[in-house]
Amino acid sequence: MVLDPPLPRPLVGRLTVIGLGLIGSSILRAVDVRQLAGTSVAYDAAPEVRARVAELGIADEVAASPAEAVADADIVILCVPVGAMGAVAQAIAPHLKPGAIVSDVGSVKGAVLAALRAHLPEGVHIIPGHPVAGTEYSGPDAGFATLFKNRWSILTPPEGADEPAVARLSQLWAEMGANVEIMSAEHHDLVLAITSHVPHLIAYNIVGTAADLESVTQSEVIKYSAGGFRDFTRIAASDPTMWRDVFLNNREAVIEVLGRFTEDLIALQRAIRWEQGETLFNLFTRTRAIRRSIIEIGQETAAPNFGREPE
Repeated sequence: MVLDPPLPRPLVGRLTVIGLGLIGSSILRAVDVRQLAGTSVAYDAAPEVRARVAELGIADEVAASPAEAVADADIVILCVPVGAMGAVAQAIAPHLKPGAIVSDVGSVKGAVLAALRAHLPEGVHIIPGHPVAGTEYSGPDAGFATLFKNRWSILTPPEGADEPAVARLSQLWAEMGANVEIMSAEHHDLVLAITSHVPHLIAYNIVGTAADLESVTQSEVIKYSAGGFRDFTRIAASDPTMWRDVFLNNREAVIEVLGRFTEDLIALQRAIRWEQGETLFNLFTRTRAIRRSIIEIGQETAAPNFGREPE
């Protein structure tokens, strides 16, 4: 029996993370715990965030500028809002070494790929990525090393991307605990529109509607919030800058899915109005099966009350 050779340690000589919120700080923590980089470098545009990361000790170096951060980096991961990708790419472009891999963690991939291609030089491997993981919390203190464990990390390399570079980035995510999937940027954006973007938009909308009704109901909306509404508020508490940029940069796919959702919602309204109980029962049966499937593949817990601690 021939054993595979052991993975090199470190897997990456010099790894740079730009943007030190939940995802960026979690990457640094995972890399540190698993000893995946010879040197980890952190940078954030906010001086107070850089200072906090230095205090936490989750990176070997905290750079003072984008240029310093990416100098001699083998892999650079951009953990900034989608709308900021172009500006960051422009700032780091002159300082990247040939052969460096530049990736990201944005929830939109087509717009990110276009932004990176517009600014980054030839000889740099552009491989956009999206770890499908997160919480409603943000900032460097919110990160934790196991955030990506058994979660999907989607890579969307453009046509003709360097295969060894894709394999190297895939291995990095796998070593951080993620399940890696590769697909086109266009397919990613359509899939995420239905699984993430439109659900967030619905959550923002229903919580906004409740806020408008708050004065009418004399605070009863908040006072008597049941589990369903509480779950919506958790989603709607996500970072507003990030989600503003997501919707503006994936607007075609979001609008397409919203059109289908609107049609289905009208059909559901009609079923309620005309007391079509069988139609409602069949829909709820199908959606219940989807929930069970998500639990079966380990992407959610079957614990009572969605795993919440008893109140």
